[in-house]
Amino acid sequence: MPIRRLPPELVNQIAAGEVVERPASVVKELLENSLDAGATRIDIDIEQGGVRLIRVRDDGCGITREELAAALASHSTSKISTAADLDAIASLGFRGEALPSIAAVSRLTLASRTDGAASGWQLAGDGREQPGEPLPAALAARGTAIEVRDLFHNVPARRKFLKAERTEFGHIDELVRRLAASRPAVAFTLSHNGRALLRLPAAADRAGEERRIAELAGSDFLGAALHVDHTAAGLRLHGWVGLPTAARAQADRQFFYVNGRMVRDRLVAHALRQAYADVLFHGRHPAFVLQLELDPQLVDVNAHPQKFEVRFREARLVHDFLFRTLHEVLADTRAGAGAPAAVDVATGALPDPEMPVPPDAGRWPPPAAPAPQQNRLALGAHESFAVYARLLDGLAPAPAQAGLAAVEPDATAAPPPAVPPLGYALAQLHGIWILAENAAGLVLVDMHAAHERITYERLKRAHAAEGLRTQPLLVPLGFAVGAREAAAIEAHAEVLAGLGLGIVLAGPDRALLRELPALLADGDIEALVRGVLADLAEHGSSSRVGERHNELLATMACHGSVRARRRLTLAEMNALLRAMEATERSDQCNHGRPTWVQLGLGELDRLFLRGR
Repeated sequence: MPIRRLPPELVNQIAAGEVVERPASVVKELLENSLDAGATRIDIDIEQGGVRLIRVRDDGCGITREELAAALASHSTSKISTAADLDAIASLGFRGEALPSIAAVSRLTLASRTDGAASGWQLAGDGREQPGEPLPAALAARGTAIEVRDLFHNVPARRKFLKAERTEFGHIDELVRRLAASRPAVAFTLSHNGRALLRLPAAADRAGEERRIAELAGSDFLGAALHVDHTAAGLRLHGWVGLPTAARAQADRQFFYVNGRMVRDRLVAHALRQAYADVLFHGRHPAFVLQLELDPQLVDVNAHPQKFEVRFREARLVHDFLFRTLHEVLADTRAGAGAPAAVDVATGALPDPEMPVPPDAGRWPPPAAPAPQQNRLALGAHESFAVYARLLDGLAPAPAQAGLAAVEPDATAAPPPAVPPLGYALAQLHGIWILAENAAGLVLVDMHAAHERITYERLKRAHAAEGLRTQPLLVPLGFAVGAREAAAIEAHAEVLAGLGLGIVLAGPDRALLRELPALLADGDIEALVRGVLADLAEHGSSSRVGERHNELLATMACHGSVRARRRLTLAEMNALLRAMEATERSDQCNHGRPTWVQLGLGELDRLFLRGR
């Protein structure tokens, strides 16, 4: 067949196949143009799920009459001018393909007005190179209005693949919400078939930003999220990250942005999964609204037709920064961390997680005799005397009845210590739950889950202190490798050695494992090694060995923790509460389940229909 040059109309329709997938794709391109134009208010009107009409109006800088025709021409843009600009793209759009591609599969009208112009001007486009002369437009203020009618009217094959009106509008609604979460200072309104469904005023301060996030991510999100704002190595991560106990069945509350651009990046997803790996219940998904800011020269946004994926020039640095930042934030989720920590009134020290101190030390003097120890939880029995003395204090006879002189309170005495975050134990329910009283009300603790987390963290600290023990193999394990795996073995030899894996190449397609971590000697070593090599080839790092270590330690912690139906003394229960307050990640067990819940006084009042 002869080689021929395609007509411009067909070129634009082919480009539209990459840019315009559905009505939501059109909305995305138009909103990004509005944001690049500096808009502070954007109104979106949709009819019939976007198939009949998409109208986007903004108050941005506008387009001059002379440039309207260029705006509808292929590869025309004001955002870059030289090849060097591609190395530091700070705008959301830059290719100059959106408007001509949209015009090629719809009936598009572009109207705009700039500051100082006597009136606005409009131009209709249908994918032709010469759209005609601009006509006056009735625009009262600066900004741009774009109407896209009858989407895919000239491409019936594409129109047949569109879903129901409700489904298509759902995609548009989700897109607008995600873009609005990244730009709290911009006001958004969204209407469908003449009905306003979303009104988001511009946020002028932190409180306004939080209201925007609550509107978009759910009213319960901020109440179960931690604020993050960390800067290191030229990178900044800020936003909100959901607690593991607030994880969801679907990944529908995951908002991630790179320099204000919403992305779905595999490297980012991998780092976030690693950060949550030790605290998330199987099959659950974390919720977060996070923004990563870095030098535009360090990220390539020209890696995907719809710009959903990016490439980082320092991928390992970005991955480690995301993982370490979120890992440290989540590690500080100690039970009751929002309340003041319990302090030993005798020494002023915080409780030691390795040996919890009695909560009432200093309030009731312990007996002079050495305190015997109980086996399972390593708790001093002298605490029982203090607790029982407190319980019996209200039953003691009054001084006058006992024939003793009344004692005036010492005005100079130090006030009693504050109630610890998880309070003091009251009783045990069905041998499973601990009931405790704190300043807020009633605390319920799953004693096995809580003790499992405490034991697990202690095992991890002990294992880290001892260092990684390796075991040489008497007979090396040989296995076949592909070219990518062989390259990873050569390029990451030091990383593999640091993981305790002694791997050498025995040929172009075969490798030998001579040494491995002692704790993993009984596992499926070949599968583990292949997984590690795949991670190294993809991300330059791997956490599989550490995760496998932690899985075994978690199993040991589960078997070594206090079991259900075992009766605990008040001393043991209180010591468990103090250890929870001092242990990292104690809000959830090793499997991601919550270890405790708080029932406030207001909730208890409502249960019994009583008021205060």
